[in-house]
Amino acid sequence: MPPVKRGRRGVSDADDEDDDYRKKRDRNNEAVKKSRYKSKQRTQETVVRVNKLKAENQMLEEKVKTLTKDLKFLKDLFMEYASNSQNPKFEGIDLDKLLEDVQEEKKDKDSK
Repeated sequence: MPPVKRGRRGVSDADDEDDDYRKKRDRNNEAVKKSRYKSKQRTQETVVRVNKLKAENQMLEEKVKTLTKDLKFLKDLFMEYASNSQNPKFEGIDLDKLLEDVQEEKKDKDSK
């Protein structure tokens, strides 16, 4: 809102105040535009980053699923081999217990 002209000022004083006011408003308007633009840019960058991280997370989750399946397959294969083997290395060993202990150690290690 422009300043109210009061009193007996000369025309040139009122014009100077109007010019100063207009310049301040123009500078403020430009600052607001710049601020809003930067805010939109930051928001867009955040959205892009979130989408990228979501895609990466999904890819990693799929990798975990694949590796979990592979591990189960290899455990089953090992158990089949060890239970049918005449190899003395496996005699007297509870293979199921051994595999459970390995899983527990891995969980403890991952939680640290």
